[in-house]
Amino acid sequence: MLEHIIFQFVLIFAGAALFATLFLYLKQPIILAYIVLGMCVGPKGLALISDAEQIEQLSHIGIILLLFLIGLNFQPAKLVGLLGRIGIVTLATCFIFMLLSLAAASAMGYPFIDSLIIGAALMFSSTIVSLKLIPTTQLHHHHVGEVMISVLLLQDVIAIVLILLVTEGGMGNVTISVALLLLKLVAISVVAFVFVRFVITNLLLKFDVIKEHTFVMALGWGLFVAGAAKMLGLSFEMGAFIAGISLATVPIALVIAEDLKPLRDFFLILFFFSIGAEFDLVVSQQLIVPGLIITALLMAAKPIIFKLGFKAICDKSHNSAELGVRLGQASEFSLLIAFSAMASGLIEERSSYLIQLVVVLTFVVSTYWVVNRYPTPISYKSSQRKD
Repeated sequence: MLEHIIFQFVLIFAGAALFATLFLYLKQPIILAYIVLGMCVGPKGLALISDAEQIEQLSHIGIILLLFLIGLNFQPAKLVGLLGRIGIVTLATCFIFMLLSLAAASAMGYPFIDSLIIGAALMFSSTIVSLKLIPTTQLHHHHVGEVMISVLLLQDVIAIVLILLVTEGGMGNVTISVALLLLKLVAISVVAFVFVRFVITNLLLKFDVIKEHTFVMALGWGLFVAGAAKMLGLSFEMGAFIAGISLATVPIALVIAEDLKPLRDFFLILFFFSIGAEFDLVVSQQLIVPGLIITALLMAAKPIIFKLGFKAICDKSHNSAELGVRLGQASEFSLLIAFSAMASGLIEERSSYLIQLVVVLTFVVSTYWVVNRYPTPISYKSSQRKD
């Protein structure tokens, strides 16, 4: 088993180096290199890696670290102030996107329940793609980044509620579950802040000259709270963000964030690889027409609707337009909802594959759109490359 895992890592990162170099020569976004690599060598391609499940599970560490680092750079008071204004816009836009996808799926002959879940799954935006493509300075110090984080966090909460609805299958059960979930969210947040205030902060400051201790302490704290949140019925990502924001007031928070970036990028490569590895090109060819239609509908509608929504709360016009484009894709949560719904017998297999196809297509289109129009850390244009 160990040799198998090592072989997978060798193949993935050697291949990632090769494909990334090729894509940069061709002036293509480097994220797409990892997705294409997964398609080529994964179980649905050449099957050099016959089972990508272990890689897929490991890849979620990258998402956890990403949310942890975002929390480290985000002051709690600022977050509370933003969530109030952004909440209504987030709920309204999610509802509109769900209706659009539901209507499109129904018009193409999908059963109502399938269409409803397709619409619900595709109403979210990708935390990974959105945050990977925005410069760090803009993410943490500009209004666009702050609003984006708020929207994505609220969408994550909605997605967790939706997953509860899909897996538990009843509004009565879900109402109780949601109430408990909110209580757990408040409880874990309070405990995290108290523990950081009276324990973690003192330990970090006492041994701050030992960088290895700071690195291990921060990483251990982030993963511990992420795991605790998952055990309480929340999500790893939400727990990681709580862990990060609880550490944000520590004087060396920014140093910790900088030290963890290479580790985050390591696991995010695995995430994008696993997206490609799970994509079945043969099955998806049968769904290409509905997939392209829904992708085109979402990619056209999301920037406009987000722009109108943000302008309604007095956001600047150019900020609203950029936010709309950066949030224009479907989400990794869409995949989880698709898998959960199919496992519960609520949707047909073709509906699950349609959601997966739209997610991959919107990832690709959104990446090209953002890279060619706005500053990103991975742009092949020196004038657009910012971090």
